Amino acid sequence: MRSYRELFRTPEFTPLFLASAGQVAGQTVGGLALGTLVYGTTGSPLLSSLAMFGPSLAQVIGAATLLSAADRLPPRAALTGLGLLLGLGTAVQAVPGLPVGASFAVLTALGVLSSLGGGVRYGLLGELLPREGYLLGRSVFGMASGVVQICGFAAGGALVAALSPRGALLVAGGLYAAGAAAARRGLARRPPRADGRPSVAETWRTNAVLWAARPRRYVYLALWLPNGLIVGCESLYVPYAPGQAGLLFACGALGMLAGDTLVGRFVPRRRADRLVVPLCLLLAGPYAVFAVRPPTAVAVAAVLLATVGYASGLLLQDRLMALTPDDLSGHALGLHAAGMLTFQGVGAALAGALAEWTAPGRAMAILAVASLAVTVVLAPGLRAEPVCRTPDGAGAARDA
Repeated sequence: MRSYRELFRTPEFTPLFLASAGQVAGQTVGGLALGTLVYGTTGSPLLSSLAMFGPSLAQVIGAATLLSAADRLPPRAALTGLGLLLGLGTAVQAVPGLPVGASFAVLTALGVLSSLGGGVRYGLLGELLPREGYLLGRSVFGMASGVVQICGFAAGGALVAALSPRGALLVAGGLYAAGAAAARRGLARRPPRADGRPSVAETWRTNAVLWAARPRRYVYLALWLPNGLIVGCESLYVPYAPGQAGLLFACGALGMLAGDTLVGRFVPRRRADRLVVPLCLLLAGPYAVFAVRPPTAVAVAAVLLATVGYASGLLLQDRLMALTPDDLSGHALGLHAAGMLTFQGVGAALAGALAEWTAPGRAMAILAVASLAVTVVLAPGLRAEPVCRTPDGAGAARDA
């Protein structure tokens, strides 16, 4: 499967695609609105960063308690229910007079629930597509995420100006609900991928199995750490340039779209693994220029170039799938999504703390250097090429 036409002709791919787009749109508009609201109320870069990306920190709770449900719940019901709950929680944050502490409590609860979403969604994608079509399908989801974020940040900025941040939050809640409706109406009822009841004990057991294999550990760390530190840079766009934050976010989404398009559609599979480390380095390098507070045109160019590097995640997810048995695919991808979002929250918190101590631009440069260092340390372990999946999930690899 190498064409987009084949992809969209696959039964149920389109409604899953639309459900994912609805969630990304709700998250994009809601995050910008809430970050703007909190910054306007408190004037704190730290709290503004946490309002936009802090819910990701709660993903670690879900990863430790709920992830076994990713393969043990009916996908249609799980995606529909999660979309409705996220929409309701986002609308609650628009209530006038809601204390900042209460808003963060709601964010934490939504973050815990969201930890299931990635596992259910991408596990179902692996069911719908043949193995050789997964990379293309995942790249389309990434491309759509880029387009939706470009439109979402632009629309979010306009909605904040026209309706106020609280009005934009209500629109974001409606976008979540639209995604839930697409899942409910378009997806077929299908059984869970794995038997048994979800539980905390089963979540821990499967997490241990997935973490036991050294090649998978390197893949997980490469998916989580460089990405999380650079999202910390992005979380400072509002305090760095309040009037240009929407533009920077939109340019970042455009760069991500370009990277996913090039890697998913045009890079031969046999050469893809060689691009992982260079793309991780590209993701961080351009952000060093923010240390000298460059002109807007230079800042935009740096963000566009850097975010092409997010395509490394696409290649690493494909490698993760090659190292994971089918009956653990949802849990494995859910662990990736939860860990990635958790470290994005850590990156945002670290960025906000650094910005309180120094200037936002300098904090961004410090995080970029840290991301480069992490990639250099992980690079030797990423040279292993996965070749098979063992029945117990341990995986196997050989040197490339």
